[in-house]
Parts: sequence; structure tokens; C-alpha cells
Amino acid sequence: MLVGVMLPLTALAGESGADSGNTAWMIAATVLVMLMTAPGLAFFYGGLVRRKNALSIMMQCLVITAVISIEWIAVGYSWVFGSGFMDGGLLGEFIGGFEKVFLRGVSLETLSGGGIPETLFALFQCMFAVITPALIIGAFAERINFPGFLVFAIAWALLVYNPMAHWVWGNGWMQRLGVIDFAGGTVVHVNAGVSALVMAVLLGRRESLRGGQPVAPHSIPFVVLGATLLWIGWFGFNAGSGLAADGLAANAFLVTHLATSAAVVTWMALDWLVSKKPTVVGVCTGAVAGLVAITPGAGSVDALGALFIGVASAGVCYLFVTILKPRLGYDDALDAFGVHGVGGFVGALLAGVFATRLVTGDGGPEGALYGDWNQLWIQAAVNAVAACFCALATYVLFKVVDKVIGLRITRDKEAIGLDVSQHGEIAYGENE
Repeated sequence: MLVGVMLPLTALAGESGADSGNTAWMIAATVLVMLMTAPGLAFFYGGLVRRKNALSIMMQCLVITAVISIEWIAVGYSWVFGSGFMDGGLLGEFIGGFEKVFLRGVSLETLSGGGIPETLFALFQCMFAVITPALIIGAFAERINFPGFLVFAIAWALLVYNPMAHWVWGNGWMQRLGVIDFAGGTVVHVNAGVSALVMAVLLGRRESLRGGQPVAPHSIPFVVLGATLLWIGWFGFNAGSGLAADGLAANAFLVTHLATSAAVVTWMALDWLVSKKPTVVGVCTGAVAGLVAITPGAGSVDALGALFIGVASAGVCYLFVTILKPRLGYDDALDAFGVHGVGGFVGALLAGVFATRLVTGDGGPEGALYGDWNQLWIQAAVNAVAACFCALATYVLFKVVDKVIGLRITRDKEAIGLDVSQHGEIAYGENE
């Protein structure tokens, strides 16, 4: 039984007889996770920007799905889950190995944990590698040129995502330390969220914000569609991370839905209290905050923990998005840091509070609420180090790519919009 941490999956070469039930479930879970990036994130982010930039956001989500999938199968999977360098040397702390590049040596009979084909496990993990850099798009929306974006996304996946995933899930030092990260609180959300903040600060504010003009979403129905697709897809994200159709998957399904529901109600209540009206965009943002926060602890907390995590994540993220961001002045356009970075931190820390052996099993991790304060300190320390690493790495990558290719579009192109200036298309044609 997995105990709150998504364990590395060492291939059982030569074995046959995949578990048909687990395999069927993991195929469905993989489809659900892919649904999160395109169309889920594409519609969610695409609806939040102005109409002149809607296609650029959707294009970035679609292209990331393609290029990161190739990078992952070519080298990323082996980097994260290989074992060629895992012999106690320093290199093994950063790279699993390169013996599985292009899935070399992985046959139809090669199995991973849960008795599923290793090819399926590699594809399931591919969808995590895809959505993580896609989340960063929300921070630099409406002001990045497409060639620079493409190079940065590939370089970030190689040099930031892959090492972090290896540390936490590939038997790296964070996993051996005992961090709880069932489905990507640290690897996906803290990693992407902090990197998004760095990108937003380095790129600078959009010209429209400098003039004091409000930037309203061009299609709130798109935002609703995207948020609900993310909510549905997240069940594959979290419940699939146990790699089996069992009680752990059922619990992850339950707590994911419960935490998200609690976050929606909390954000709506705060909107109502502060702004006197509950907003649709607020409810959608609250849903994503709850989904983010429950992700690290989905395999270790029960219903009580899920409710508390949902309420806490909505409250803290609301504070960052509506109060702290305007006061600090950084232009995190679609709140990638305010929701994913902050929500990831909240969820990671609270997993160290609410983890219970009712879920993790005998000998599994448990949180401070049940007497193990050490787990909370592990969660805090690991995520602090993760934040420092991805912030520094993102800063260096930004400077290099900006110097070689350039990342910020010109003022004239920003005024025209990225749809026309970068892709020569418009989202909505005129009626004849």
C-alpha cells in the first residue's frame, strides 16, 4: 500500500500479466489528466484574458502538450525514474539515469507498480510533466513572445521540473527524507507557482495596467467551462496517483471533491462579505485553489482534513489574490502564484498536520494533529528548499533565454494583441 507519497515505480522487467482492472483505471486517469491542460487550462486561462489574447493562451497550452510530451518520452522519464546513476553518487541526487531514453528496454511485458504496463505509467507521468509548465502561462499572459516562450518552456521542463520530480518521486533526497507529496503539491504547484512569480516580476507589468485600465475576462463562460473540466480532470490527477483501483484511490477521489467544495463555498462567502456579491470568477478560482491544496495530501488525509484544507486554502489564496498582489504591485496576470504557488504551500503544510494512518496504513506517515510534529517540519523544510531551487533556476533560465531570443513583446505588439502579432489570427470573426 502506498503511504501518502507517490513512490518511485521500478519496472519489473520480464514479468507478464498486467492487472486488467488497475490498467483500465489508469488509462482513464491518464485521459483525465490530459483533459486538464487541453482543454481545461486552455479554456480557463483563455477566458480570463482579453479577447485579443485568447488564442495565444490556447496555443501555448496546446503546444506545451505536444513538445513536453516529446521531451518527456525522449529524456524526461528516464531522468526522473531511471536508476543508472542511483548508486550513491552525487549525480544520482539530480538524475535517475539515461538508460530509458525513448523508453529503451521497456517492452509490452514490462510492468510498473500496481501491475500496470510501464508504458502506461510513463504516459500518466507525462501528463504531469505537461501541465506543470503550462500553469506558469498564467503569470506571463498577454506579454510574452511565442519563440521565447517555447524555448523557455522546454528548458524549464528539462532543468527545473525533471530534477524536482526525481527528488520527490524518483527516490531522490526529498522522498528519502519522507516528504508527503501524493500527486504534486511540491513537484507541480509549488514548483510552477514560485516560477510563475519570478517570471511575472522579471517580465514586468502589462502596459494596460500601467495606465490604470482594468483587465476584465473576455469570456466568463469559458472560465466556468475550464474550471469544471479541471475539477473533473483532477480526479485522475489525484485518484490515479495510487496507480490502482482500490480504497486509496477512492479516498483520494472523496477528499479531492470535498476539499474543492469547501474551497468554493469559502471563496464565495468571502466574496459576498467583502464585495457584497458572489462572483462567478471567484467561485471558479476558489475551486482551483481547493484542488491545488488537496493534491499533496490526497493519499494521506481523511474527510476532516479535506474540509479544513479546502477552507484554509481558499482563505489564504483569497488574501494573496485580492489584497497582497495589488499592494505589492507584481503582475501575476491570472494568479498562477496566488493560487498554485500559495495553494501548493498551504496544502503541503497541512498534509503534515492532517495525515492519518486511517489512510496511510500501519507504519505510514501521520501529521502533527496525531502526534508527529516531525512530519510538519519535513513538509516546511522541503517546500522551502523547493521554492528556492525553482526560483533561482527560473531566474537563470529567464536571463539566458531573454538574452538569446527575447521574451517580452514590444509595446506595439502588446497593444495589438498576441493573437494577431504572434499567430496572425483572431478568435472571433466579424459577422458579414
